[in-house]
Amino acid sequence: MIEICEVGPRDGLQNECKLVTTKDKVELINRLIEAGITYIEAVSFVNPKVVPQMADAEEVLLQLPKDKGVRYGGLVLSRSGLNRALQTDIDYLHVVTTTSDTFNLRNAKRTVNQAVSELTDVIKEGIHSNKRAAGVLGTVFGCPFEGKVSLDKVLFVAEEFLRAGCTELTLADTTGMANPNQVQTVVQACKDRFDKDLSLGLHFHNTRGLGLANTLAGYQAGVRRFDSSIAGMGGCPFAPKAVGNVCTEDMVNMFHGMNIETNTDLKKLLETSKWLENIMGRPLDGMLMKAGIS
Repeated sequence: MIEICEVGPRDGLQNECKLVTTKDKVELINRLIEAGITYIEAVSFVNPKVVPQMADAEEVLLQLPKDKGVRYGGLVLSRSGLNRALQTDIDYLHVVTTTSDTFNLRNAKRTVNQAVSELTDVIKEGIHSNKRAAGVLGTVFGCPFEGKVSLDKVLFVAEEFLRAGCTELTLADTTGMANPNQVQTVVQACKDRFDKDLSLGLHFHNTRGLGLANTLAGYQAGVRRFDSSIAGMGGCPFAPKAVGNVCTEDMVNMFHGMNIETNTDLKKLLETSKWLENIMGRPLDGMLMKAGIS
């Protein structure tokens, strides 16, 4: 069984020039739920002056259904983000740092060690406030400024987040630099270092066309939780050339073709992608929405 964390409402929309209304964001999430998605990264608690696309996080959460067995995640990058999150009923704090010093210094004005020091306190405080915390590690598979990122640095950050109380980890390929062999190597290193029952997820971008190949490599290495974005939308405002995420319906189609269950309705996912394309007013990147279900 595959668990999908749908990041379209957050990662999918945050890099768009067009500001999607709160009403349409809520409609998107409701459509995803009707298609069977039960884990959604719905919002981001970041500075609205920096990422205005996410400024309405609190309003979105107030309008989401709470009785359909869906868990909602919200991105947290700092203590100020935590303070906003704790004023809402968000289920999971998705606490994020990259694992590259250069990337972190350029975008957060702090080293990885400095970020870990602050964010481990954020994790502990969030858990003390009855939230659950999932750690998200960016640039795991490569940094656009440094190139290769040390696996030791990745494992260090992962260990600190787990020690602080994270119940899940997601390894993110921030700018789509991963390849399938590398994915299997990194996943195996995490399995060797940490408890074999660690809930490990993967987050890929399709910048160089390897998103689904890397997803399959992760599956073959034993991972069963994957981030993806409806219609292949996505990108990072702080990362050059970071294009869309792995496309949800394309990924579901791949797994269904392999007789691997996802508990989602592929037809409804396609309908949602086409609806979203109309909302955005431009062609989106998903492939299945163009080719159709065979």
